[in-house]
Amino acid sequence: MRISSSIAVVLAGLLMACQGQQSEPESQAVADTAADTQASDTSAAIPESDVGLAYISNQNGPVTVIDLATMKTVGSIDPGAEEPRGIGVSEDGKYLVTANRGDGSLSIVDRAQGKLIKKVPIGENPEFVRTRGNQAFVSFEPESQAGPPPKPGTPEFEALEKERESRETEPAQIAIVDLDKGEVIRNITGGIETEGIEFSADGSKILITNEADNTVSVHDIGTGEMVKSIDTAELGIRPRGIKMAPNGKQYAVTLEFGDKVLILDENFDPVKTFPTGKVPNGITYDRDGKRLYVALAHGNSMQVFDATSHELVGEVPTGERCWHFTFTPDDSQLLVTCGRSHEVVVIDVATLKVTQRIEDKELPWGIVTWPRTVGTLDTP
Repeated sequence: MRISSSIAVVLAGLLMACQGQQSEPESQAVADTAADTQASDTSAAIPESDVGLAYISNQNGPVTVIDLATMKTVGSIDPGAEEPRGIGVSEDGKYLVTANRGDGSLSIVDRAQGKLIKKVPIGENPEFVRTRGNQAFVSFEPESQAGPPPKPGTPEFEALEKERESRETEPAQIAIVDLDKGEVIRNITGGIETEGIEFSADGSKILITNEADNTVSVHDIGTGEMVKSIDTAELGIRPRGIKMAPNGKQYAVTLEFGDKVLILDENFDPVKTFPTGKVPNGITYDRDGKRLYVALAHGNSMQVFDATSHELVGEVPTGERCWHFTFTPDDSQLLVTCGRSHEVVVIDVATLKVTQRIEDKELPWGIVTWPRTVGTLDTP
């Protein structure tokens, strides 16, 4: 049968349309896969620095990179997801990792190249990250509420507590991720709204702060079994940051709404509390364990305590909602991420004076360095 030229043109157009519809999902799938496995073209290798580099997670932007020799922002890294919060560098410096609230993932980035290698699904509201060897320990908290938690005694707090009592609450988890394989190998069940993570001196246990149920729980890393739970309700509520002393003999825990620091001994028993300013959050000892540094989220300052007597030896005004901080690798300066003032504040350790404010950050959350050094999120 002979087909007229006009009909042939129509049929050809229909065939092309059908082929386009069939190929579009496949093309989109390829694009989606590529987005999950590599960073955008704007990410690029950032030259190493003679002093070191700092990596800052920004909840409203990418990971920004500061050259510690100049204290200037020298580049950015796209983690391939929105709202990166927790951040860490593997012990060998190969990987940079971020916990992304936007899609519940952990991004594994080639640190030297600034390129996303893989995104690992974690769970709802991943937040805190600690790295050890080739593993990342990532807290995620299904019960976390958007925005700051309500203060005890307020109608909002009472309503939240009543709502949680009316149903079975879902505990937080610590996902253990093999960074070389790019997969979760197992989970450890924590409390409600797990926050800080620390390891025991012998490396066999993990300590986690559970802010919503006012406990610090200790778990066997191999089995996940909880071996101890420390109730902080009568000592101070909402435990948040946690750090082991360099000698492994003590652990310091910030009690956010108690305006205190709790000291645990090597057996994880409470020893004492001492007062801080308003709403302490991030905490760390210095490298030799002589001083204890505490960031005040609402006090807008950094407090420095004698690590033995726990007497206040200095206080430095910072910015708004300063949670996490790190020393430079040579221990001479502190860099503090202040989310609500959108800046990184640089403090001279010897004089306890602010020497610089690195602005134009986008709600900065956490900070780590390479080479690794002492900070709220990392240890060398």
